[in-house]
Amino acid sequence: MVEPQSITIGGDLVVERMGFGALHIAGRGSWGAPADPGMARALLRRVVERGVQFIDTADSYGPAVSETLIAEALHPYPKDLVIATKGGLLRPSAGRWDADCRPEHLRRACEASLKRLRLDRIDLYQLHTVDPNVPLEDSVGALVALQKEGKIRHIGVSNFDPRQLARARKIATIVSVQNRYNLGDRSSDKVIDACAKDGLAFLPWYPLHGLSVVTSTAQLREIARRHNASPAQMALAWLMRRAPVMLPIPGTSSIAHFDENWAARALELSDEDFAAFDRA
Repeated sequence: MVEPQSITIGGDLVVERMGFGALHIAGRGSWGAPADPGMARALLRRVVERGVQFIDTADSYGPAVSETLIAEALHPYPKDLVIATKGGLLRPSAGRWDADCRPEHLRRACEASLKRLRLDRIDLYQLHTVDPNVPLEDSVGALVALQKEGKIRHIGVSNFDPRQLARARKIATIVSVQNRYNLGDRSSDKVIDACAKDGLAFLPWYPLHGLSVVTSTAQLREIARRHNASPAQMALAWLMRRAPVMLPIPGTSSIAHFDENWAARALELSDEDFAAFDRA
């Protein structure tokens, strides 16, 4: 089966089907500045040169570091490049990710992201999480208000279960979901199925977790050998085969690692190959 090489988000954003997640261009643990900011900017330029058209970031990466580096490296942006970001998580310290999805915070967060990214409008702005202390309808409603003001083009959500997604879609036109999903964690299968049914893009975060699955049996090792592929490449190929709405966003701080991930686009898993990994 030949997989499509592009995906359409929201009906008007057409991008290559593998993006880049900019979590790791900040410091270790996505905290503070990277050890070598120049290398981070060089990586971002390499990403775009190779053909990536979708970069995912968040105001909490650093915090603020990832967005700033993206603008420093790539602005003015190529016309076909989509920068997606997220708001709704605070980083009071290196090990904490605290939800704050109050409407007033989301407005401040979005406007700060616009300034850091040097944009007039963010193509895809995602609610980073569900805040248990704020009605989901209020959080999503705040993004709708920003969309009406022209500050957001499309709205996405992240870390949502099927019921939360259904609630959000009653308030806004949701075009994407970003949840953790990989060979080792398939808990978002129902969300992916809902996205596939209605044409929402699904962005799997932590897509390269569970790589030990690739080498767990002789059959899977043989499939990887036959494709001359690394475990990471097989994991990405499996994701892209899982659903046509899948848009993997593997991240790295290494140009060599990025090049390895990008090469996975050329892999075509047969029905039998995919079924073997799907059962693993």
